[in-house]
Amino acid sequence: MSKAPPLSCLIAQALLRIKAVIVSPNAPFTYASGMRGPVYCDNRLVLSYPADRRLITDAFEREVRQWAQMPDAIAAVATAGIPHGAWLAQRLDLPMAYVRSKPKGHGRENLVEGVLRPGQRTVLLEDLVTSGGSSLRAVEAVRSVTGIVPEAVLCIFTYNYPGTREKFSAAGVPLVPLCDFDTLLHVAQSQSLLSTSQLDTLRRFQADPIAWSNEHLPAAQ
Repeated sequence: MSKAPPLSCLIAQALLRIKAVIVSPNAPFTYASGMRGPVYCDNRLVLSYPADRRLITDAFEREVRQWAQMPDAIAAVATAGIPHGAWLAQRLDLPMAYVRSKPKGHGRENLVEGVLRPGQRTVLLEDLVTSGGSSLRAVEAVRSVTGIVPEAVLCIFTYNYPGTREKFSAAGVPLVPLCDFDTLLHVAQSQSLLSTSQLDTLRRFQADPIAWSNEHLPAAQ
């Protein structure tokens, strides 16, 4: 009997199948960090595919349930992490809050929406991690409310930028992706889901994303 593929490979297959992964070497994407890259993972598309969003929620739930102690609350990074945080919180029957990228510009000017309490053990959900800057700002926002660093940052996908995991380790919070760039390349190659030229471009980007980005910065005006 053949062995079932790992969840990470199933998620990579799903992202490729629904075209959440877009490869565009001739018109590179600009990430939130300011870096440029030939690939963009648009996990918002998962919202429109019930079977695939259920697969991702299953994977998040499996990860959390194997911890020695369950968290007290789920927090999500706005905006793309919010639906996944809501689905996971529902599965685990836990309170949920979300973290804005900046304080609300009116009313109570909240940075964290919902209820997080001092001392609550919290897991933070993100859809995508590139360099980790926005996620780590959300980590600090949760810590400022609860007094403790989140148990982990769970994300659907990370590009595996050099130094990203070290940033999370330095902040005292593990980064736990369901799928990463290496898995994506492996699945794409094994199933011929990307062209040879696309795979070559992605491998060059993976080998040195900073150099690739610098080579493809927009020309100065």
